[in-house]
Amino acid sequence: MNTDDLKQLIKDGLSAQQAGSQVAAQATDEILNDAKHPELKAALQEGNETSKKWAQRIEDALAEAGGAENQNNEILEAHYRVSKEIRAKATSDTTRDLGIIASGQLALHYWIASFGTVASYAASAGLTQTEQNLKACVQEAKQADDKHTDIAQRILAEQGQE
Repeated sequence: MNTDDLKQLIKDGLSAQQAGSQVAAQATDEILNDAKHPELKAALQEGNETSKKWAQRIEDALAEAGGAENQNNEILEAHYRVSKEIRAKATSDTTRDLGIIASGQLALHYWIASFGTVASYAASAGLTQTEQNLKACVQEAKQADDKHTDIAQRILAEQGQE
């Protein structure tokens, strides 16, 4: 594959990530208001701060790659709609919190895959800073995923004690 084609894939991936980070920012504030469990609320607030770092890294990566046209991220837009439905259908705060976690983990897995793929392409194209930044995002997303799993397990354990 020629380098120009690879760089275009990178630009397209970064542009989709940039659009996705805008969807995520909109969703996070709304979801934070719906969450009730204190650990979940704290994790969501932490995730909000982390996503701001991701947005900056994506911006930096786009600069290194030479910029890209704006686009939508239909995957995260659809995920956001599903998340709204899950929260709206919840019959209790606990169910809603567990739905927020499940939905959030689906989004985190999107980010892990997206950041990882573009990082590997960036490595092949010699975009070292982009590769390093996106690999850092992958690690942060994996840590957040683990944290959400732990919180879900504690919520479930709390419910078993009642």
